[in-house]
Amino acid sequence: MLFKELEIIEPILKSLETEGYTTPTPIQEQSIPVALLGKDLLGCAQTGTGKTAAFSIPILQQLYLARQGRNHSNAIKALILTPTRELAIQIDESISAYGRNLGLKHLVIFGGVSQHPQTSALRQGTDILIATPGRLLDLMQQGFVSLSQVSIFVLDEADRMLDMGFIHDVKKVIAKLPTKRQTLFFSATMPTEIAALAQSILYKPTKVEVTPVSSTANTIEQSIYFVDKQDKKNLLVHLLKDKSIERVLVFARTKHGSDKVVKDLHKFGIGAEAIHGNKSQNARQRALSNFKSGATRVLVATDIAARGIDVDNLTHVINYELPNVPETYVHRIGRTGRAGASGVAFSFCDHEEKAYLRDIQRLIGKSVPVVNEHPFVMGNGASVETSKPMPQRTMSRPQSHQSRKTFASHERRGERMLVVKKG
Repeated sequence: MLFKELEIIEPILKSLETEGYTTPTPIQEQSIPVALLGKDLLGCAQTGTGKTAAFSIPILQQLYLARQGRNHSNAIKALILTPTRELAIQIDESISAYGRNLGLKHLVIFGGVSQHPQTSALRQGTDILIATPGRLLDLMQQGFVSLSQVSIFVLDEADRMLDMGFIHDVKKVIAKLPTKRQTLFFSATMPTEIAALAQSILYKPTKVEVTPVSSTANTIEQSIYFVDKQDKKNLLVHLLKDKSIERVLVFARTKHGSDKVVKDLHKFGIGAEAIHGNKSQNARQRALSNFKSGATRVLVATDIAARGIDVDNLTHVINYELPNVPETYVHRIGRTGRAGASGVAFSFCDHEEKAYLRDIQRLIGKSVPVVNEHPFVMGNGASVETSKPMPQRTMSRPQSHQSRKTFASHERRGERMLVVKKG
């Protein structure tokens, strides 16, 4: 199927063509027709499936058509609520790209920076507001934002809102929305509280579900390097000697670990920056911009900081440390090999991480090929049997279908413990 078969108006089709998009992803193919009819939608989809376009395109089209032949007001008509500043900025960039021919105004607001430029822009009016919960509530309380004219509401990454402690703020925002509206609700997982929230705010929703978390893209070439912990930095430097690796996203489990990897790479003259929760908003945004532009070759990230990062043509991901939750592996390597493109995922595994690898291979249903030809091969025991019983850990993972549904339950231990996580 092509975008032009989805009843999308010509100005948006031209923008999509300019961006090089002709074929919708599964969630776009299923969601756009429903949303264009003004119906409520419950989308179960993780980052990287194309859900931003799945809700942005219908919003742009509906607001553009509603404006024709009418006096145009400066009131906010669509609100997109998202958990992080990085994701809010990326959604704003997407709306700018898809709506370049429509003349609609859009604005992004988030915390961690001065509110003055944001309040000045709000005074000018906007059609579409993209916001994080805390800053939005703050500006509402100060009288800078009114949601009384909102006709379309998007709650993006609802499960992560819960993880990050924003769910009460989200409910306060929802209480200020008009009862008569269209709601598009997206979440990678459905923990009990999120399912209850969805049920309370959606009216006869159409449910769209794509890409089970256990699936890894066939276009991603995966491999495992067994290596002693103290040799990981040397192996990373060795791999980065390959000049064909132009940009690589490296994952560490902790903020401290991320900073240490960057410091080690700098000693070898390799340009790298870290992105994690302890960095200021300006530092995080600068690191991401440098990475996207190619000014920085290596971006080292924790799982939370990387959530929502969408970098075009990212060919390589390296798991410097394996995640202790197997679903996280799927999401990490899914940063590459997007939209049918090929990608490469290298993973380092030391003695302590073999149990994690065993869990990952159980989840994805196959063994990841091992690279034995490298200068830092682990001293002994470089193999993992997927059939061995899983060792007992202090935090149990839900079984059967719950395993797929709750990335939520325990995303990571490296930074701060979160009760429900990720998709």
